[in-house]
Amino acid sequence: MVVPVIDFSKIDGTAAERAETLAQIDNGCEEWGFFQLVNHGVPKDLLDRVKKVCSEIYRLREAAFMESEPVRTLESLVAAEQRGEAAAPVDDMDWEDIFYLHDDNQWPSNPPEFKETMREYRAALRVLAGRVMSAMDENLGLEKGTIDGAFTDGGRHVAFFGTKVSHYPPCPRPDLVTGLRAHTDAGGVILLFQDDRVGGLQVLKDGEWIDVQPLADAIVVNTGDQIEVLTNGRYRSAWHRVLPMRDGNRRSVASFYNPAFEARISPAVDGGAGAGEYPEFVFGDYMDVYAKQKFDAKEPRFEAVKAPKSG
Repeated sequence: MVVPVIDFSKIDGTAAERAETLAQIDNGCEEWGFFQLVNHGVPKDLLDRVKKVCSEIYRLREAAFMESEPVRTLESLVAAEQRGEAAAPVDDMDWEDIFYLHDDNQWPSNPPEFKETMREYRAALRVLAGRVMSAMDENLGLEKGTIDGAFTDGGRHVAFFGTKVSHYPPCPRPDLVTGLRAHTDAGGVILLFQDDRVGGLQVLKDGEWIDVQPLADAIVVNTGDQIEVLTNGRYRSAWHRVLPMRDGNRRSVASFYNPAFEARISPAVDGGAGAGEYPEFVFGDYMDVYAKQKFDAKEPRFEAVKAPKSG
């Protein structure tokens, strides 16, 4: 099995091309929760600059990562092994270096071109997220702007748009640590610009872990828990993970188009695979639960934010 690859430029093509592209997106959302977009409208020159500044910034952060808890923990496990002691794999931390970008936090000032490049990139990804959500609206038979409207609480708030810049450095003992533990994403539509050489990202499909194959200049799209709720289970959020690799430093730039924290989320689609399973809740309340239960099953999270019935 291969994660679907979709030529997004054809959504603006002939009627037949548009219909086929929409069907491919529907299949990617419904059967996988993951798909890759090529010819998505984000300029190659911009993607090249993102790769360059993110690689440069990791070089500035590498020494700190080598002193981090995951590295120290792995070193202690290897030392214990060398003394003849048993070394159990660690399952409560991840072999990654990360930092976050959003509209009102402090961004790195080095390299000098980082801020300008990432501002331009995030603006392009916001547009792409909007186009993907419009395709979902159309596939679901919803009025255009329904999903985005749910995320902004009918325009009363601003949707949250965050970017996570990650690197997964070479790991000498991938049998003892995880790159990123298996989880579903809490939010809405996730747009990932992943490394085009170093793999490791996998999605769970029909009980089997499938590689999300590196593909130059593609944008990987996956749906989060809030899309699952809005679609009443038709588009389910997919479990995914990152495996640590012995060779190569994997770059990952994930942008999350999420509801505003004040937005009330509830099913916008009648029926569906999960009819009756999903409550109405405030997204900020869901995030409070997710922060404690990210790597656990999602169903108890939905239950935890369900409002008690009166009477």
